[in-house]
Amino acid sequence: MKPSDQKYFSSEVSPVLEAVVDRMIPEDAWPSATDGGVLAYLQRRAGEDVATWMDLIVPGLHALDADASAFYRRPFSELSANEQDGLLRDLEHDNFQDFPVSQKLFFSTLLSLVIEGYYGSPGAGGNRGGKSWEMIGFRPGPVSELHEPVLETELPQRTFDQLRDRYDVIVVGAGAGGSVAAAVLAESGLRVLVVERGSWLRYSEIGSDHARNHRFSKYGHNTGPGLEGNPRTILLANGDERITAPFEGDYHNNAMTVGGGTRVYGAQAWRFHSDDFRMATRYGIPNGSSLSDWPISYDELEPYYERAEWEVGVSGDGDAHPGRGSRRLPYPMPALPRTLEAERLAQAAAKLGWDAGPVPLLINSVERDGRPACGRCGQCVGFACPTNSKNGGHNTMLLRAINTGNCDLICDTMVERIDSEAGRHATGVRLVHEVAGSIQRRQVRAGHVVIAAGAIESARLLLNSASDAEPQGLGNRNGQVGRNLQGHVYTGAYALFDDPIQDGLGPGVSIATCRFAHGNGDGIIGGGMLANEFTRLPLIHWNRALGPDAARWGSSGKVMMRESYLRTSHVQGPIQDIPTPESRVRLSPTIKDRFGIPVAQLSGSVHPESLRASAMLGEQAEIWLWAAGARQVWRTRPGGGLSAGQHQAGTLRMGNDPLTSVTDPHGRVHGYDNLWVSDGSVHVTNGGVNPVLTILALAFRMAENLVKQA
Repeated sequence: MKPSDQKYFSSEVSPVLEAVVDRMIPEDAWPSATDGGVLAYLQRRAGEDVATWMDLIVPGLHALDADASAFYRRPFSELSANEQDGLLRDLEHDNFQDFPVSQKLFFSTLLSLVIEGYYGSPGAGGNRGGKSWEMIGFRPGPVSELHEPVLETELPQRTFDQLRDRYDVIVVGAGAGGSVAAAVLAESGLRVLVVERGSWLRYSEIGSDHARNHRFSKYGHNTGPGLEGNPRTILLANGDERITAPFEGDYHNNAMTVGGGTRVYGAQAWRFHSDDFRMATRYGIPNGSSLSDWPISYDELEPYYERAEWEVGVSGDGDAHPGRGSRRLPYPMPALPRTLEAERLAQAAAKLGWDAGPVPLLINSVERDGRPACGRCGQCVGFACPTNSKNGGHNTMLLRAINTGNCDLICDTMVERIDSEAGRHATGVRLVHEVAGSIQRRQVRAGHVVIAAGAIESARLLLNSASDAEPQGLGNRNGQVGRNLQGHVYTGAYALFDDPIQDGLGPGVSIATCRFAHGNGDGIIGGGMLANEFTRLPLIHWNRALGPDAARWGSSGKVMMRESYLRTSHVQGPIQDIPTPESRVRLSPTIKDRFGIPVAQLSGSVHPESLRASAMLGEQAEIWLWAAGARQVWRTRPGGGLSAGQHQAGTLRMGNDPLTSVTDPHGRVHGYDNLWVSDGSVHVTNGGVNPVLTILALAFRMAENLVKQA
């Protein structure tokens, strides 16, 4: 034991701690918790969260040892396995008298830490040699163990001193929409500046910590924003505000880095259904909602869907999902091969008479543009691609933009406001960043400004750009900026099978049905898509995929992990969120970020019709899994809180009427001649599928129209 660890792991604490963790994960044919490196992980966590360790864990261990001595006249470490397990079960069920801390909280917190140390990433300080992954059958790397390190093209960046005083176009945000806009504009000959609040992160800098990423963010994200100085707030029913941090679920974070969410996304590349553009006409407008038709149709967007698929790069089968609208060309790459799970689900779909087929993905299934085909690793969602086969803003469109010589990129820099004249014309932006502890600001002028910061931050920027002509925020004369925030409500089911159903081949998601997108009867408004899930991380399996009655610790818990990991299927999907005007973004009146800018204040809840549709889709997921031969099925049920997440959309919706929308059908802010939006903010509804391909398509369309105006 190192001297620095002595206050956390004293001679009094260490024996009982080791005994407890080895009962939570005992030795069998595979290592125990201590042999698996859990103590090294606990040392790290104790140093990072001293309060939890010293105020909860250490007092709990002392009390447990004292109770063992009182009951058995021996310390906990000298008891038999059965005696130790009995005391731990008493703790778990709150059976002790006069325990100095919450027994359930002590037990659940320590168990969770032990699980993280045993089944988490070896690089995080536990899981020695990756033995637990070997035990359950999780393979984290590409199929070829001899693959070369990921080859990435370095993206040159500018400093404040290197920026021009004026650009033809300034693009705010380097994610999906911003990268497409930058490429189209720069390739047309316009001088473009892309401003990204996050960093340019190389593959090695994003990391693969299974408890610190955009898929499972218990301790933070692996891309940004930083945990300090970047809060948001939640408006409570009583009018109070609650601060939320970037890694918490109700922050509704998306990756803030060059490439945005595309750097760590699952890359499902769905076109919206043709009826997704006319929801109000088809279903009417539910009470309390702001459901509306789009001002454009599927047919108007189809050429831009096609362009996004071919220029960014999508693999799939264009004939697999009939009835979603016509298409002129196939996908540029064939679909990735089916997994073992997909084969089983395909047979079940055929038995049910359902159409089912491959999931379109912005992932190379063959070598393309000098980058290899997918390595089939098990760490897709939440992480950067180890073979650079995932197609995102950073390695496709933004790279094209910079290669023209007409595009500058500045990172780690925020646009704090957009300057404007008379509420009709944007003149430029105000930039702010921090260098060596010093905050610096600069103004840059522009012929056009394109906002592509994501639905929450784009709305925040317009609200913070108030002027004498528009005191409530730029483009907000009619109070529409920030309203109609939506994402996706996910629902589905898990199933346990008698035999292995997972082959470990990533990305995992492989088969989907769009049968329930529309026309579900019983007054259901819209619907959604169902697909098998991405390869589950072991920590996610323990936290989310064990059956309701499954053992979670001890010998039986270890056996359950070993026997269920490859035998569990998860089918789920998003439904059409019904937008509401009170699900929205405002500026916090009290909380500011590290630059002194008011942060986003979020409020709202899921419309009851969205929950009703999700219940329908969850029931269909159960039916599919039973038909596939499951022996046990249990459904997931969404909560009713605000829906936004990484699929956030709607806050600057497009429309023909400025009274009910923020941008026109081309994505230009009403009343302005040169202010545009190029992200999911403009979505009127968000489709019953992942929205990124629609963001890309609309970005191509917006940029094409901007070029005509420039």
